[in-house]
Amino acid sequence: MSKNLSELSGRKGLKTNLFEALGIAAAETGTPSKERMEKLAGEFLMGTANVFGTAGFYDFLKEENKGKKIFICNGSACMTAGTQEVLKEEIGHHFKTEEIGEMCCLGRCHENSAFNCNGKNYSGTAAADIEKIKSGQSAAVDTYHVGHYGTAVLTESFAGINEYYKTLSLAVSRSPEELLSELKTSGLRGRGGAGFPIAFKLDSCRNTDGNQKFIVCNADEGDPGAYSDRYLMEHQPHSVLLGMMIAGYIAGADTGVLYIRAEYPESQEIMQQAINHLLDENLLGENILGTGFHFNFKMIKAMGAYICGEETALLSSIEGQRPEVRVRPPYPTQQGLFNKPTVVNNVETLACIPYIIKKGGTAFAAIGKGKSTGTKLISLDGFFNKPGMYEVDMGTPLDIVINNLGGGFRSAIKAMHIGGPLGGLVPVEKINNLTVDFESFSENGFLLGHASIVCIPENFPIIKYLEHLFAFTAHESCGKCFPCRIGSTRGYEMLKKAQDTDYKIDRNLLDDLVETLEVGSLCALGGGLPLPVKNALQYFENELSPYFKKS
Repeated sequence: MSKNLSELSGRKGLKTNLFEALGIAAAETGTPSKERMEKLAGEFLMGTANVFGTAGFYDFLKEENKGKKIFICNGSACMTAGTQEVLKEEIGHHFKTEEIGEMCCLGRCHENSAFNCNGKNYSGTAAADIEKIKSGQSAAVDTYHVGHYGTAVLTESFAGINEYYKTLSLAVSRSPEELLSELKTSGLRGRGGAGFPIAFKLDSCRNTDGNQKFIVCNADEGDPGAYSDRYLMEHQPHSVLLGMMIAGYIAGADTGVLYIRAEYPESQEIMQQAINHLLDENLLGENILGTGFHFNFKMIKAMGAYICGEETALLSSIEGQRPEVRVRPPYPTQQGLFNKPTVVNNVETLACIPYIIKKGGTAFAAIGKGKSTGTKLISLDGFFNKPGMYEVDMGTPLDIVINNLGGGFRSAIKAMHIGGPLGGLVPVEKINNLTVDFESFSENGFLLGHASIVCIPENFPIIKYLEHLFAFTAHESCGKCFPCRIGSTRGYEMLKKAQDTDYKIDRNLLDDLVETLEVGSLCALGGGLPLPVKNALQYFENELSPYFKKS
């Protein structure tokens, strides 16, 4: 990452944004034209190589997607459910081959058969209405179970804007230091996977000098199998917005940036409506509620890149740069968006803040188990009898989630991939060993992450699933570090060759590759891939052994 490029991009800032301009150009022609990119490079003084390189990275700016009219979900949940090929065949009766593309997980994991057409997402039996959808007519909206076990922090019903934003009045009537103390007492940790305490980020940002600071909501964490971010943005949008506003008040930031996945067009629409509602109620802008507190929002529509779920890659993306992971230190709270102090947190983390400020840090800390306080949203895929979104107290036995809330499995499975593509591969015999909290998963050699659950049925080969994970990482790698860029590709090649030919994998070679990825990668994409691979080698050794050289 070039500090100078960040400064150049920051000249025009968020109001006139390079990344946004590239998206508008792509919407007009299917992909930004050479002439348009050259013009933007001149306007922003960013250089043609940088602008062309940026456009060439994102799925929905790439030349290859020009002319595509429909996109099929290529996520893990749809793959293991076996719906992708059936859907592709059905859609092939209505669209030319060159008009059909792919999208990363569309957050329809509860019913699969997911696709995007005319800028909207569909799933389940919607493909039967494809001609109506093509012509712009509506189709059935997806539905899923929503429930809780324990305390309803994120799933409680919305009380109305005036009642709900009384918490903002309460917040700004107290000092930022008091609110920060409440967050520290709460023990709230990042819900995106890392589990880092949010209070430390806010404290660091607050104590860093700067006349401009940002709160960034990372709504681009597109873990296949997870749709908790989607649920919050579409059903609880004000919990996210209010959480960002309170975070801004604590950190001394006056601008909140929502970076929302391209794959969630409905989420983008609903969040913008919620922002407009706040503007109508005079709850945004200058001197909010006559308190001297200033705050505004800017929404950035992402363009299809899983790596932007990594906070520094996300910041580079907003700046109109290739979303390459940045070396730390400096950390974003010291030098973030446009080199200004910035706090980046995911959707669920920010949505917890209003509850803490309203009820108190002690009340939140009383929920959960040990250092894992509060609640956690869990996404259950279509292999459950009651797939959906469930909020549980941290420390809840995994068995309760699966059998009580989810109603058990519809058909026999052998493993669950929990926590996204970088989460642990949990064999079914481990269900009774785990509780939903960071420590339990870590102690057992897994990762809670987003707490999404993708089931792997008995008849789905583990080696094929591992091949999928390596291919996913290779496609989504930013390319900044060679362990991730090259290692993921070599792993994919090795596993595919073992399935397609009589080639046998050298276990020592694979172990070396996995270790290089784990210790040498700059971020969790390459560094996290080894976890499910190690889990598979440990728990499914007998199934995998025919693909390996005999020792």
